[in-house]
Amino acid sequence: MIKSRTNTVLPLGSNNVCAKKFLFVSDLDHTLVGNDLAMLKLLDDLQSHRSQHGTKIVYSTGRSLHLYEELQKSQKEKGRELLEPDILVCAVGTEIYQYDHNNHHNGKEELVLDWEWSKHLSRDWDRELVVATAVNFPSLKPQPESEQRPFKVSYFVQEEKAVQIALELENFLVQEAKLDIQIICSHSDHQEYNRNLDILPSSANKGMAMTFVREKLGIDVEKTVACGDSGNDIALFANRQEKGIIVANAKRELLDWHNNNPSGNRYLAKTSFADGIAEGLRYFNLL
Repeated sequence: MIKSRTNTVLPLGSNNVCAKKFLFVSDLDHTLVGNDLAMLKLLDDLQSHRSQHGTKIVYSTGRSLHLYEELQKSQKEKGRELLEPDILVCAVGTEIYQYDHNNHHNGKEELVLDWEWSKHLSRDWDRELVVATAVNFPSLKPQPESEQRPFKVSYFVQEEKAVQIALELENFLVQEAKLDIQIICSHSDHQEYNRNLDILPSSANKGMAMTFVREKLGIDVEKTVACGDSGNDIALFANRQEKGIIVANAKRELLDWHNNNPSGNRYLAKTSFADGIAEGLRYFNLL
């Protein structure tokens, strides 16, 4: 069950940051999740660090809350359960949730949607106009209803058509409709369509959500590390101030961006999935 609040009532953090405390932000599919044994080892290490030093764990996923809970359930059924994060960022950075440890529903802690973030995203956003415009592009296949979110309109598309459609859509929505939007194309696991195309407010993506969470938690940018594998994770690394870990199994779209935008704060792992994350955390002397 999700509880929404207009005011921030749960303390997200403190300025008294332990020297070893850091903010861990990770994508899920093909990054943290993909090798169950490596994931369990890493999560065990992160949980120990959280208990000892107050490190904060954030999952940042393109999944809706519904699909995140499906992943959570499937991992639990396999005996490979995900660690409960301190903060959950869903829908490509457009929704931020926190567990309310004081309220439970059916034995589970309730999730609180951060309405301060939602209010921030609502400026210059017209979802109905975005949808009405996208209808004119028959090559776009709407994603399931669960993935159509208040601040995210999502489609599947073939790779060879993605760039041109994105350019035409963005041109109309920005130049003609005067909307402040961005379009993010990333890898898709769909059997027929190999690209996701997400239309978001320009003030929303994984990177901006990470900054919002980091500032609320009171953790320095130098003590923040982000991990990812695909195009919608580029925003996690674009600031270049946070530390970044790109796993070895990263998609070409992210690797190309990484090679064209070098940064000493970013590490390209030699190993995949959670092994690659652990490798990067050791490289940065965080674990």
